Amino acid sequence: MRVLSIDYGKKRTGLAVTDPAQIIANALTTVDTSELMAFVMHYVATEPVERIVIGLPVQTNGLPSENQQRARRFGDKLQERLPHITVEYYDERFTSVLAQRAIRESGIGRKRRETDKGLVDEVSACIILQSWMESRAMHL
Repeated sequence: MRVLSIDYGKKRTGLAVTDPAQIIANALTTVDTSELMAFVMHYVATEPVERIVIGLPVQTNGLPSENQQRARRFGDKLQERLPHITVEYYDERFTSVLAQRAIRESGIGRKRRETDKGLVDEVSACIILQSWMESRAMHL
């Protein structure tokens, strides 16, 4: 079964997913946040998902970021609608910075980086998921 990762944003939200064996995290897509619930409900209806990891926005000083309350509200609604799937949060500090660096280093052209606003969101979701998988592996 897959693990789905959500980098929740005020306007856009990035999503990533593992392979069924939960070995590799792959960027999935970016959706308008207003369409996120419908997208997730459709995705879990068509793919076996055992867990949803939502990036928890935290400032560098450890205090909640402006977006944290919105991400938690979404996660609570998601858990109500999908009680059979575990919803958990994972500290997403620095993921946007890491995503921007990874995109820059990947050789993606400057024009695409500037015009594809969702790219950072997708890569951030992928980094959240990969970090979650690594932290889980260290605790096994």
